[in-house]
Amino acid sequence: MTDTVFLTGASGFVGSAVARALVQRGLHPVALVRPTSARANLAGFAGTIVEGDVRDADAVRRAIKGARYVFHVAADYRLWAPDPEEIVRNNRESTRVVMEAALAEGVERIVYTSSVATLLPIQERPATEADAATPEQAVGAYKRSKVVAERLVEQMVAERGLPAVIVNPSTPIGPRDVRPTPTGRIIVEAANGRMPAFVDSGLNLVHVDDVAEGHLQALDRGAIGQRYILGGQDESLAGMLRAIAALVGRRPPVVELPRGPLVPLAWINERIARITGKEPFLTLDSLRMSKYRMYYSSARAEAELGYRARPYREALADAIAWFRETGAIR
Repeated sequence: MTDTVFLTGASGFVGSAVARALVQRGLHPVALVRPTSARANLAGFAGTIVEGDVRDADAVRRAIKGARYVFHVAADYRLWAPDPEEIVRNNRESTRVVMEAALAEGVERIVYTSSVATLLPIQERPATEADAATPEQAVGAYKRSKVVAERLVEQMVAERGLPAVIVNPSTPIGPRDVRPTPTGRIIVEAANGRMPAFVDSGLNLVHVDDVAEGHLQALDRGAIGQRYILGGQDESLAGMLRAIAALVGRRPPVVELPRGPLVPLAWINERIARITGKEPFLTLDSLRMSKYRMYYSSARAEAELGYRARPYREALADAIAWFRETGAIR
């Protein structure tokens, strides 16, 4: 008999990659999907789709019944919202609902998808799992929401025996980024020649399929209550843009901008977004984040889970190929 896995976020970028990995493992995912969610990433889905909202305790409880494992991947991943606290409420409440249902149904093991957003960027070295941030230290509503949700999971592990392992993906890139994510938008804009300049920043880039495989390795070998960074390679934003330019045959941008003059532009973008309802490309929070080189070490996941990540340029190539297929990159 095939083991059933309750999965949230299956229509999203990371969640759909996890869904494919679960099916390849021979598991049967039961995916809770909102009626309004885009279904492109669910084409050919080999599991069961149940419609419902991850914040709806009754819907989650019905869908989770009979599951041996739980993968809570869904998140409100926005760097801007007209009401920033909505992001915090959504991620905290959805996590609480799923964890409560998992406890009530007696699931054997949970993999909770957090983020490196819950860790402090350390400028002298790559950050590790030990560099936990407080909600007050997190920059922006999204990062604060993930810190609050992760601390909730940790508290339930310590106080109620929640059988959860926490994974912290860095910056996933690759195919099927349908929304796209903020990093996916950078890839599209740069590949189309619409990023003539950059700021001095850095990030850790990883193939989304390697992140998905790391989720299954956490299921197999992760320690309950432990967190594991699922990262790839550290790269400056300038280096990433050079790699994109090389893959699409463009000249890379060479102008490095100071952040100060961009603040009014970000402010204007946010005011326009309030009128249009469309998430702005440049926000005040993204400027604040860009002050840091967000570099991370996956050494613990490599040592304890057997986690490995391919070179990030392969992930970039896969992302660009997929964006070309969809027409996002000309």
